[in-house]
Amino acid sequence: MSLPAESWIERRQLRRKLTFWRVAAALVAAIALGTFFFVSGAARTGRTVDHIAKVRIEGTITEDEGLIKRLEDVRKSAAVKGVILSIDSPGGTTVGGEAIFEEVRKLAADKPVVAQVGTLAASAGYLIASAADHIVARQTSIVGSIGVLIQYPDVTGLMDKLGIKMEEIKSSPLKAEPSPFNPTTDEERAAIRSMIMDSYDWFVGLVDERRPLNRQEATQIADGKVYTGRQALTLKLIDELGGEDQAVSWLKTKGVKDGLEVVEWKPAPTGLGAYLMGASAGEPASGIEAQVKSFLQSLGAKRLFLDGLVSLWQPE
Repeated sequence: MSLPAESWIERRQLRRKLTFWRVAAALVAAIALGTFFFVSGAARTGRTVDHIAKVRIEGTITEDEGLIKRLEDVRKSAAVKGVILSIDSPGGTTVGGEAIFEEVRKLAADKPVVAQVGTLAASAGYLIASAADHIVARQTSIVGSIGVLIQYPDVTGLMDKLGIKMEEIKSSPLKAEPSPFNPTTDEERAAIRSMIMDSYDWFVGLVDERRPLNRQEATQIADGKVYTGRQALTLKLIDELGGEDQAVSWLKTKGVKDGLEVVEWKPAPTGLGAYLMGASAGEPASGIEAQVKSFLQSLGAKRLFLDGLVSLWQPE
């Protein structure tokens, strides 16, 4: 039985549509694979050619395992001849600053490291900068805020208005104190202050050790104040005024060859971004994923509650 002419025409049109979409799918796959191999090859080239590595340390400081791993990869890369830490941070957790400080010191034992301060390097941000062998800051950069704090709310007045009462049974009076659910006693304040002052003493000790200051000088400027780059230079909190050019010039005085490119080592992509870009942890990476991360941070995704002791300027 023969098919009507209309049916033959419909079949031919359907066959053409299927052929079009098959060709389109093949082209998309070819472009994706080409991008994969091109970017993967570019990333590998970036790792093998001698260069100056640039690592950004921005926003709230936490125990950032990705950043610590990136610093470790920079340290182990034979192609990296010098390192610029680009710092723009108000600080963060004391433990986070300590962990990154220690990793930077390991890095500085193998390669010359210079910290380049942008808008801000305060509290734990300055702690990390002090781990470098040289600190460069702009004349109007904000530097300092050396100190430690802990903050907690007191919601007892609100609870009274709402008719809410907190009942608790604990093993000792200082367990889980200070608490937002009851006024802080003198004994509780003394216990917390003892802990804060111990960490503060440790912080000042690092500044004393890393900067050309004696203990008395370090203590005098470690009163929580922030300073401009010009003031910080006079106080010996930084070594030089300027930007990336000055940072590169200092690296040259430490044996880094003239003319080496500054290559930013960015966080490695994950998931689909890693597949399309062909980058693995520790490779110089760039692309859409970094832009998306920057956009989310601009919307406030980086803001969070910080547990434990913090070394932070103007916490939100």
